[in-house]
Amino acid sequence: QVQLVESGGGLVQPGGSLRLSCAASGFIFSIYAMGWYRQAPGEQRELVAVITRGGTTNYPDSLKGRFTISRDNAKKTVYLQMNSLKPEDTAVYYCNADLNSVVAYWGQGTQVTVSS
Repeated sequence: QVQLVESGGGLVQPGGSLRLSCAASGFIFSIYAMGWYRQAPGEQRELVAVITRGGTTNYPDSLKGRFTISRDNAKKTVYLQMNSLKPEDTAVYYCNADLNSVVAYWGQGTQVTVSS
């Protein structure tokens, strides 16, 4: 069955870094666009980063320069490198697989907490 399993979340101090991983299985990873979203308590889920099957990346302007998404099709894994973390980056981070907006899969989420 389809699985997206996130890992790498945790507690980090402001200014620190984390790298999230999302291991995929059960579908043809290489043809899907992959993305990271986040949801803070009381807030709507928002896009953090997306990478197309061709490797093109896109970020909200507010996160450009701090977050980097990448993918390894051989390992069926997508990564999110997060640098210069701020308390407002605290959220549950979700991995997403999307095929032309027709099929979409979600992971269970991993908690990222930025606090001193």
